[in-house]
Amino acid sequence: MTSGLAARGTDRITEIADGVYAYLQLPGGWCLSNSGIVVSPDGAVVIDTLATESRNRRLVAAVDGLASGSRRTVVNTHFHGDHHFGNHLFGPQATIIAHERARIEMDEAGLALTQLWPEVEWGDVRVTLPSVTFTDRLHLHIGDRAAELIHLGPAHTTNDAVVWLPQDKILFAGDIVLSGATPFNLMGSVEGALRVISELAQFGAETVVCGHGPLTGPEVFAQTIAYLTWIQHLAAEGSADGVGPLEAARRAELGEFAGLIDSERLVGNLYRAYAEQGAAPGGSELGAPLDVIAAFDDMVSFNDGQVPECLA
Repeated sequence: MTSGLAARGTDRITEIADGVYAYLQLPGGWCLSNSGIVVSPDGAVVIDTLATESRNRRLVAAVDGLASGSRRTVVNTHFHGDHHFGNHLFGPQATIIAHERARIEMDEAGLALTQLWPEVEWGDVRVTLPSVTFTDRLHLHIGDRAAELIHLGPAHTTNDAVVWLPQDKILFAGDIVLSGATPFNLMGSVEGALRVISELAQFGAETVVCGHGPLTGPEVFAQTIAYLTWIQHLAAEGSADGVGPLEAARRAELGEFAGLIDSERLVGNLYRAYAEQGAAPGGSELGAPLDVIAAFDDMVSFNDGQVPECLA
């Protein structure tokens, strides 16, 4: 079942298994993220909320239309605001779940995302912290359906969680892999993501709901591995030539990756790859803190001095 929801024509619900829905906001650029809905007799599990009040109110309406029961559980796949700013709209009785580190970083980041794009009509967005956290795995029982929340290590961020439905072979991957969009590992790890994605590829998923972009299948794993391996090669070449991440990005030929939206993320990814190869400040430890502001400034420079467009 597919139905258009938004006036802009960017939101779409697709039923991917009985009672399992992908809530897609296309094309999936900055802050235009996806959600998942898994319905049970007593309510629904919602995988990620969205960036703005208006988008979240449409999501809430969609969930209420699909789930006859009143219970709501929200899973946040990581700490970025476009995946949790609507938690509060599911009501004070909702159970909110995330990785333990995501809770910490959600609290630290607050509403900082809104300051990057002040022109966006954010509306009533809030930081509503998880009431349940986990470290490696958490098992949910959604009616008769089993769901596994799994953290495999630093990737897109230090605190990514995926939601795996083994009976349906459906993976809600958060932003560890993106469909049709450039990966973004500045706040996580390039090397870590390669390890994590290699593990995810072994799950046997037939349908992958990425944090951004259209529905896809397991081919997204190989595609993302190819991109991140290319990033590591660019970083090694740039370091050997004595140039920094921005210059390395400017010299790069995008080739097979030219069709991915948000190409300026290349710079942020190189910042992380340089650090992991010991060629830039920040240390080689996977997920070690980096100067995110400096990296974002260089992303703007790469983007001809323009702040990347936020589609929220």
